[in-house]
Amino acid sequence: MRSFTHVAVVQNNATTPVGPARFGVGWVDVGPPVRAEIIVMPFQRDESFAHEVTLGETFPVGEETWRFADLDMSSADEWEVTVRRVDEDEVMEPPTGRLWKRARLRPYGQLDEAQLQSLEVALGAQLPRGYRDWLARNNGAQPEVPHHVPGMPVALLPPGPLFGVHPEYPPFDLVYAQRRHRDLWLSPAWLVIAKAVSGLLVVSAELGNESVYFVHDFDLVGPAEPAATAARERKLRAVAWSMYEFIGRLTPMELDHLPPAEIHPPGTFTDPANYENGQL
Repeated sequence: MRSFTHVAVVQNNATTPVGPARFGVGWVDVGPPVRAEIIVMPFQRDESFAHEVTLGETFPVGEETWRFADLDMSSADEWEVTVRRVDEDEVMEPPTGRLWKRARLRPYGQLDEAQLQSLEVALGAQLPRGYRDWLARNNGAQPEVPHHVPGMPVALLPPGPLFGVHPEYPPFDLVYAQRRHRDLWLSPAWLVIAKAVSGLLVVSAELGNESVYFVHDFDLVGPAEPAATAARERKLRAVAWSMYEFIGRLTPMELDHLPPAEIHPPGTFTDPANYENGQL
């Protein structure tokens, strides 16, 4: 059976059918060289075949030959692999996908269990399990270069680190950060973990929620009253499902990552008056 397409895109944690088989990808490696494990699952057979190939190499699919043509990554855990059927008239197009680059973070040290417990007492809240583990291993971290989260308005600069336990230097301290950045805008149900370029990164102080959220500076307006606080908290948007996923999505920034400048007309952003009675 001949495949019904000459090109297929396989996303992480998904399969893509092409006719005689389905494609999956076990893992990708940015190398160099760029490599991937491409899994061929024939529909009429119970077994599957795994092929470790470098970018540009070919692998068999029944009576056909296919090529690992491209890899595009938005984070360590979000990517898509492009494969192309090798035909007589195949055009060898160069790969255009962007490869993920590991975050360049400089940790401040480690925290022991006693320090973590003292921190939770000072915060008046328990830390999410994943964030607590990351904090124990790093005690916050300073970006070596500007970083961003692709596809989101989240950026960190070297002067604005991920907070840790630094009572000797309050601007980098988690307890101080709650007084400085949270208490005017959000409730104690949230913990600010970094002051990003254009907003706040926060985690939940409620057990069971491991996600990392972002709220834009444009939405940090309005009076310090419960209804307005609730309205601001509805503006929180999940950036990652865990602290470790967030670190995986955090990418060193290059000039071509910067979006084009935009001029917004008056009224584009949230009007502080809209926070009256908690309305948005």
